[in-house]
Amino acid sequence: MEAITEARRHIDNAKGFLKNNARKQDGLFQDSKYVKIAGHTAYTGILLALNELLGDKKKKTRKSAEWYQKELSSLDKKVTANFATAYEVLHLAMGYDGTKSVKIANVGLEEAEKIIDWVETRLTKKEMKNP
Repeated sequence: MEAITEARRHIDNAKGFLKNNARKQDGLFQDSKYVKIAGHTAYTGILLALNELLGDKKKKTRKSAEWYQKELSSLDKKVTANFATAYEVLHLAMGYDGTKSVKIANVGLEEAEKIIDWVETRLTKKEMKNP
């Protein structure tokens, strides 16, 4: 479960970047540089957790968002939707565009936490079956 701990650390770091550096004022972040850093950090946390669950099925090249969605769709449709939202918010809106909306950032971080919790539950069940 080291990957889950590391994934949660990424989410905590992302929240720290937003709280300590992005300067929230009137529902908007003032420094998009730290929004971008936070978005990339949180998205990486999701990927760490998912890689632990899904394994290295595709070793030669980097996994795409579409690959993760395909793999998740065979496991849980709700988590597939959560991943799509997290990708759009954390990776695209925050990580690339540096959105200034605090509400949007909160949605992305909440989705990230849901995904990591879901992965932890799946891994725990897996461990209980195969001690």
